[in-house]
Amino acid sequence: MEQTRMQSLQPDPAARYSNVLEALWRIIRTEGLWRPMRGLNVTATGAGPAHALYFACYEKLKKTLSDVIHPGGNSHIANGAAGCVATLLHDAAMNPAEVVKQRMQMYNSPYHRVTDCVRAVWQNEGASAFYRSYTTQLTMNVPFQAIHFMTYEFLQEHFNPQRRYSPSSHVLSGACAGAVAAAATTPLDVCKTLLNTQESLALNSNITGHITGMASAFRTVYQVGGVTAYFRGVQARVIYQIPSTAIAWSVYEFFKYLITKRQQEWRASK
Repeated sequence: MEQTRMQSLQPDPAARYSNVLEALWRIIRTEGLWRPMRGLNVTATGAGPAHALYFACYEKLKKTLSDVIHPGGNSHIANGAAGCVATLLHDAAMNPAEVVKQRMQMYNSPYHRVTDCVRAVWQNEGASAFYRSYTTQLTMNVPFQAIHFMTYEFLQEHFNPQRRYSPSSHVLSGACAGAVAAAATTPLDVCKTLLNTQESLALNSNITGHITGMASAFRTVYQVGGVTAYFRGVQARVIYQIPSTAIAWSVYEFFKYLITKRQQEWRASK
């Protein structure tokens, strides 16, 4: 929530924050303890199938491409390409959930329940509104995931060259990879937030109609806030991604290790 609010181009005076801690404290103090958690349920609902597609696709493509590009070894090109393709499936599942989550997190949001938000968006803007930011999401997430996966695999080569199950190396590599990728793609995330929220104050800044497409979003961000607006919320974005990617990689590597171990034991017992 703090990231969404801090990326607002022309926030309400009551929703202007100088840093993440101030944003969190003021949201809790003025809107209640559970306000920062609004939209969590819809995100959790979409995250399960999205991440299943994501990692399954990544593993299969990474192995296939690595065998072609660098047989018997690790290829950073294969890692990046596999991450990019996996992102197509992940974002197709997550984009509607992201739209609903961000609309519910905006200051003075009229939506109190997920169903209210979904119904209102569907009736007022049509089904396409749930995918209005999809191309921008891909434009942001394809480079994000390319940087993310390449950085993770690069760090694993240094921290865990034997590629054994090592929780500490998975957490550290995941956290660093997420931080680097998040910082590098913040301008695209700001544009995605604008496309998802269609922020009314930004739309009133001599701009008519809905903002559609990345080019329009980039122009709007610059018109409203200049170059610095592209990096609004970078601190919150990095802080969010560090634990997110650390947890994702540690959980993924744990289950990968567990499944591989059981498969080996099953084959040995035959």
